[in-house]
Amino acid sequence: MDKSSFRKTFRLLGLALALFAGATALAHEAATSTVGTLHVERHGDHGRAVILIPGLQGGPWVWRQTIAQLQRDHVVYALTLAGFDGMPAPADGGNLFDRANASLLQLIEQQRIDKPVLVGHSLGGTLALRFAGEHAPLISGVVAVDGLPIFPGMERMGAEQREAMAARMQQQLAAATPAQFQAQALGYMQSIGVIDPQLAAHYAPMNARSDIKASAQYMAEDLAFDGRPGLKHANVPILEISPYHAPDFSQPPMIMSEAQKTAYYQSLLAGAPNAKVVSISPSRHFVMLDQPAKFQQVIDSFLKSL
Repeated sequence: MDKSSFRKTFRLLGLALALFAGATALAHEAATSTVGTLHVERHGDHGRAVILIPGLQGGPWVWRQTIAQLQRDHVVYALTLAGFDGMPAPADGGNLFDRANASLLQLIEQQRIDKPVLVGHSLGGTLALRFAGEHAPLISGVVAVDGLPIFPGMERMGAEQREAMAARMQQQLAAATPAQFQAQALGYMQSIGVIDPQLAAHYAPMNARSDIKASAQYMAEDLAFDGRPGLKHANVPILEISPYHAPDFSQPPMIMSEAQKTAYYQSLLAGAPNAKVVSISPSRHFVMLDQPAKFQQVIDSFLKSL
């Protein structure tokens, strides 16, 4: 093995050991429970409550560093949606997005969580925005991390168009074999998820722990959803985090400056009384993995502003 290969291998080993140690420590400290279709990890014992909602195929691993920082001064609830990250999918069917929304309400009411802040990534951000539109008096604010009230690019389509596209997408995704599902997870993390190929290789198998059919159904429900009408009722502070990696927006049909992308996201949130968009670059969809320090600074500033 040459020196370059040795250094690369050593770096990967160090990263894996650090991530494993952190995840093990957090899992050991967490109290766990099941509420509706949600698996819940509770970290910390004082301060304002923060509920972390992962995106498609995500789990608490998405928030490892976020949890470590926040649990010092907050009570943190890290959720896993049914069917994701090794959790079984509901056996009795139904709309998974609706059931996750109802379970979030059940969690807050059942455990008497006083006006938590919802922090959601991707589909989890969409869920947080939806919840704010339906139950604003129960929460203090929302941070949506690259999660919007409607899937980007679908805002000009009618409901029937979105539903037809969602149905086709669900059929295609649900037909994947486990090997294809794993390959798709890696390709996604390499091209959309994160910038660093080593991070992509590390985290893709975690995405692939999710149930294939449940993942396809959540994706379809997300594509069909339009939460913009409910934003007028979401009268709490909302912070949208927009990732930006210039090379991804340098070729047709995706030519867009950072300022243009920020403005586009702001337009999709136009119905919310108090919504602000902040860009973090260079980063891709998993902002908290690409730019953990910048991400934490934005989260801390938002929490202090409430």
